[in-house]
Amino acid sequence: MENVHLAVEEDDLYSGYNEYDPTFDSEELENDVGFQQAVRTSHGRRPPMTAKFPGTAMGARPLASSFGSRMPLASSMGRPMTGAVQDGAARPMTAVRAAGYTSSLTRGSTFDPLGQSKGPAPPLEAKNEDTPEEKIKILEKKVNDLIEESCMAQSIGALQLALEKAKEAGRKERALVRQREQSGNADHINLDLTYSVLLNLANQYANNEMYPEALNSYQVIVKNKMFSNAGRLKVNMANIYFKQKNYPKAIKFYRMALDQISNTHKEMRIKIMQNIGVVFVRMGQYSDAITSFEHIMSESPNIRTGFNLILCYYAIGDRERMKKAFQKLISVPLGIDDEDKYIPTNDDTNSNMVIEAIKNDKLHQMERDLKVLAEKYIMTAAKLIAPAIETSFATGFDWCVDMVKSSQYVELANDLEINKAITYLRQKDFNQAVETLKTFEKKDSRVKSAAATNLSFLYFLEKDYDQADRYADLAMNADRYNPAALINKGNTVFVKQDYEKAAEFYKEALRNDSSCTEALYNLGLTYKRLNRLEEALDCFLKLHAILRNSAQVMYQLAHLYELLEDPQQAIEWLMQVISVTPTDPQALAKLGELHDGEGDKSQAFQYYYESFRYFPSNIDVIEWLGAYYIETQFCEKAIQYFERATLIQPTQVKWQLMVASCYRRSGNYQKALETYKDIHRKFPENVECLRFLVRLCTDMGLKEVQDYATKLKKVEKMKEIREQRVKSGREGSARGRREGREGSAGSVDDVKAESKQLSPVLDSGRDSGHSSSSTKGERLSAKMRSLPGSNEPYETSSPKELDASYVDPLGPQMERPKTGAKRRVEDDDFADEELGDDLLPE
Repeated sequence: MENVHLAVEEDDLYSGYNEYDPTFDSEELENDVGFQQAVRTSHGRRPPMTAKFPGTAMGARPLASSFGSRMPLASSMGRPMTGAVQDGAARPMTAVRAAGYTSSLTRGSTFDPLGQSKGPAPPLEAKNEDTPEEKIKILEKKVNDLIEESCMAQSIGALQLALEKAKEAGRKERALVRQREQSGNADHINLDLTYSVLLNLANQYANNEMYPEALNSYQVIVKNKMFSNAGRLKVNMANIYFKQKNYPKAIKFYRMALDQISNTHKEMRIKIMQNIGVVFVRMGQYSDAITSFEHIMSESPNIRTGFNLILCYYAIGDRERMKKAFQKLISVPLGIDDEDKYIPTNDDTNSNMVIEAIKNDKLHQMERDLKVLAEKYIMTAAKLIAPAIETSFATGFDWCVDMVKSSQYVELANDLEINKAITYLRQKDFNQAVETLKTFEKKDSRVKSAAATNLSFLYFLEKDYDQADRYADLAMNADRYNPAALINKGNTVFVKQDYEKAAEFYKEALRNDSSCTEALYNLGLTYKRLNRLEEALDCFLKLHAILRNSAQVMYQLAHLYELLEDPQQAIEWLMQVISVTPTDPQALAKLGELHDGEGDKSQAFQYYYESFRYFPSNIDVIEWLGAYYIETQFCEKAIQYFERATLIQPTQVKWQLMVASCYRRSGNYQKALETYKDIHRKFPENVECLRFLVRLCTDMGLKEVQDYATKLKKVEKMKEIREQRVKSGREGSARGRREGREGSAGSVDDVKAESKQLSPVLDSGRDSGHSSSSTKGERLSAKMRSLPGSNEPYETSSPKELDASYVDPLGPQMERPKTGAKRRVEDDDFADEELGDDLLPE
């Protein structure tokens, strides 16, 4: 009982906690003689303490309790137990049997502490899936799989499939809850799973623009107090209200979400405040937006917020605060490393390999994108506030350039100067633009090349091709790999009709930049001029693969197929053109012309009529439609088209004659007579009009017939006299030229030879003009011959006479590809469009 401590009322309640039974003192095993002897020898091996061994009956072995000391037990070897107290000192008790050993081993048995000799373990019992617990686990797994499938479908753009999976997950989860309640495990409902199902369903509703359903799903989550941090989802609800343009409610929910997010989540709070500022901008409350943006710029400045702050100051017209906001914008730290770290600086192979590996990794790409975005915002802000912060935009640009030069964006200063020149261009101040660009001639090569490219473009537009060629050469010398400079050089050579050399420059531009669409387009036009139609077709087909919806490219393809005498392919490409630009009147007219050439008059009429609807001033379309109605014997409908032609070309008598002819053919002789009289008042010397008047007055028995007959004779006589004078004048001039050539013989043989070489050119030009006029005269005379004689009734007019009376006075309608009223590059004036992008700094 020495080691037993009885509790006394007067003792301290906390005493005795550091005292313990020496039996469990493992640190004194080294001093235990009996234990050490048992470890070193087999002295401690004993048979198991069972009743079959003599001298080991349980009656002779009193049990020890935690309140009494263990009494020593006699062993079969006659030595005291290791747990006994020797020499008055207590020591810990050792194990009865060592791990992996047994006292009943027989001779010849192997050492097998892990029991491997017993053979493999019996197979596991199959799980019984009919139990409620197993059913619940299987259903939980199905719900998780459906949520994952929904998220994956949403990531690849299959929004409808994602919504279906989310709905199915919701149904499975409700079945799971019911099954738990039936099995009596309602207290073990998986709240995380329920939260995931509801959140995914709400997100999928929002992605499919089913906003009322999404809001209801979010409300279920937010109102459930069992979900922790569910208040953050009010940000999602505010975003939906923003998309619905319900801005006051969006502000309310953003502020509610802001109240439920602690200050430890600083970044989240900043984003919500930025959203609040954007909503205030949409509502036109710029002062409230400025308050939000200023707070963000003071706490955690970023490029986007700085740009929005400048826009708000610009909206209220505060010059000084615009300047301060611009200074804050260019001082925002981007948090990216310098580009110099990606340049190898030594011969260390390992470090160079690391630099090569990280040069184009995602982190570096993200840094580049962030820098490009910052430069874009700064350039846009400078161009916006430059005219507003000073009395003139030039002074404002100079201030912005000075600020940028003293910031981390020094390289943007030159780009701002080039934008200043472009602003001069937009204001039609070409001289100032040229002067500004000329200041870059002594700058570094990149800026010099960009400025020279723009100067070349300007001079090309002004048709000063020599200066355009000079600056194109300057741009090429500064940067031979500048595709815009090569294109400008090719254009200056193109206008000089050196198409082979122009093609070489375009090819070089494509070698430097294979995605340069302007070079490929111009190369196709060059091949078309060289009549290398197959190569031109190849260029435009490649360009169509890059620019799928370019009406210009498809129109060029249609024209090439027309030149290759494949009208069906041309029609197909023109159909694609009107699918992109359905209101292009010239493309519709060209389709009508092709169908007319194929003999499909009904389709031709449809496209010509559509073209007339969109552009009722195309004289070729009007003429075709009028002729179509005359051919189909609907002269009344043809009248409106010829009257419109009369309005467009009031000095052309043929349209008014056609109107009168239509009245006559439709049987409205009185209206025809009035029309002819009106024509005679405007064109008193027109012979055809007088002949019709005489004929009509004679048939109608009018008294004016004698007056018109007298005028007709006078006009015909004057015409004969005029023709005789012209004929005698030509004969006299020809005789004079022959006499001159005979008198100048001898010493002027070279001059005579030159005049002989030039005279066919001049004569051919004169003859061509004469033939043109004679052709028109023949058409008019044919028209007159088609009319019935004075003794013939007008009702006997036949379709053949109608055909003869209407002759197309303009010949073929389209010698080269035409374009519509929209901006489209034609074959002849290609350069204005291709160089549009060259104004931007490279």
